[in-house]
Amino acid sequence: MESLTKTSLRVCPFVKSHSTTAMKKLAQNASLIKEASQCPIMGPAIESKRSYTQPSKAHHAQATDTVKVSKVNEDATINGTTLNKFNLNSTSNCSSSFGSNEVATNYDGIFQEKLDAKRRDNSYRFFNNINRLAKEFPKAHLQSEEDKVMVWCSNDYLGMGNNQEVFKKMVETMEKYGVGAGGTRNIAGHNRHAINLESEIAALHKKEGALVFSSCFVANDAVLSLFGKQFPDLVIFSDELNHASMIQGIRNSRAKKHIFKHNDVEHLESLLAQYPKSTPKIIAFESVYSMCGSVAPIEKFCDLADKYGALTFLDEVHAVGMYGPHGAGVAEHLDFKQHLESGIASPKNETVMDRIDMITGTLGKSFGVVGGYIAANRNMTDWIRSFAPGFIFTTSLPPSVMAGLSTSIRIVRKNIEDRVNQQLNVRYVKDEFKKLGIPVIPNPSHIVPLLVGNAADAKKASDALLDKYKIYVQAINFPTVPTGEERLRITPSPRHNKAVCDELIDSVDSLWKKLELKRVKDWENIGGHCGVGAVSEQPLENLWTDELLALKNTDLNPNVLDPVIEQLEVSSGIRV
Repeated sequence: MESLTKTSLRVCPFVKSHSTTAMKKLAQNASLIKEASQCPIMGPAIESKRSYTQPSKAHHAQATDTVKVSKVNEDATINGTTLNKFNLNSTSNCSSSFGSNEVATNYDGIFQEKLDAKRRDNSYRFFNNINRLAKEFPKAHLQSEEDKVMVWCSNDYLGMGNNQEVFKKMVETMEKYGVGAGGTRNIAGHNRHAINLESEIAALHKKEGALVFSSCFVANDAVLSLFGKQFPDLVIFSDELNHASMIQGIRNSRAKKHIFKHNDVEHLESLLAQYPKSTPKIIAFESVYSMCGSVAPIEKFCDLADKYGALTFLDEVHAVGMYGPHGAGVAEHLDFKQHLESGIASPKNETVMDRIDMITGTLGKSFGVVGGYIAANRNMTDWIRSFAPGFIFTTSLPPSVMAGLSTSIRIVRKNIEDRVNQQLNVRYVKDEFKKLGIPVIPNPSHIVPLLVGNAADAKKASDALLDKYKIYVQAINFPTVPTGEERLRITPSPRHNKAVCDELIDSVDSLWKKLELKRVKDWENIGGHCGVGAVSEQPLENLWTDELLALKNTDLNPNVLDPVIEQLEVSSGIRV
């Protein structure tokens, strides 16, 4: 400080022109600050310390480059006086030392800092150039059309993305009605394709109503956030592994929330028990969790909902098309025989699917196109249609897309053999990996997650499979899964035949050896991780039992083959 004072006495024109007595007098009557604010050095420094309640007027705003030092140790000149003793190191130091509160945020610098951090922790994501080939599913080509690879991680679980009936229907509809919907339903109206699709979805889940959204992310966000806005005392209970779309919807709802341990019924009940039965509540969960393949205890959650007066919100995104006799999801699967016998009609007795208040799903995975939806009772559907901004103000899906989706749902409903063949391929891959000690995170579903345990190795494994073996499996890292639980996620389809499966199994085995990745015994030696190598871990029974895997399309009720489905009044609005 003493050095700075001596330097200012020597070089500052203002200090040199005033006596010590004059300076003391200025300080006593508060004029010193006023005078100092005119100084090109002290002015910005004082400005940066101000506590703002409102921005300065534009013509009074302080700029950061009043005095600009552009190079290390470069001299600055003020009123003809050279300043060379302040050791101003750089422009950035000058800004932080003498800048004002009106300095613009360095947005690009912040972006770069965040990206650099992701690169350092190996969670930075690269999107591979994967071009799926409609006539060669599950193959795709990379940037070059001659460079073909086998896709093993697609969510087009049944290969409906290249179904020729769906393709033909979409082309016919596009030629007649154009490529777009013309806007939102609120402005452009809707059409027969929207009404038909929502009727098909409602019939699939045996609900009174359904609404189609541009994606299931939008559907989950729109519905959960709407509940929070319209039920002021609402409390939402959310599984800790719920999808980002549900988390976003819960945040946007601004409702009070509790996060319960994954699939933990006791923990959930302990949280529910804190509130009177009259408090509005939602239990939000998924049926199949896509990154680990675990399955929710749906019936037990329904029991708790009945006991504590809660609504149930079930996301069937990774289950529709693949579970249940007609592909309605795990809720249908739990009453398999009843639904198999009744076909498109509702069983006489109450089912698990009846007990779920809201079912959301995707139209872009097992049904092969794009979009999302919610299915519920008549009043709830109409309420969402009337109040949810995410539905009201979003451009509708094109007519061709909705027509193709209606066709896809009908095909999936009556084709149980695709569901069976997918599960047979899943079993084969899991069993062969088990023999080799490849660490598959245990689960009863169609997901085959291979535990790697760190982001760098997961990326290396994914790259090597693509580059050396022409197999595409995307590495999964944070924030999709927690740090330390990185994995490769494999999803067999009905089209991955035994020869293709054997190529995958041999390639993964070779890769695990080359990269010296942990096998099941290695995880056992450190006490297990993510269910792999846990000594006390009990074998999980597959949702598709041996008995169910013996079913054929001829075992379905004939009423599913070409059903006449009544159109929903709620899709257009209920007239009084």
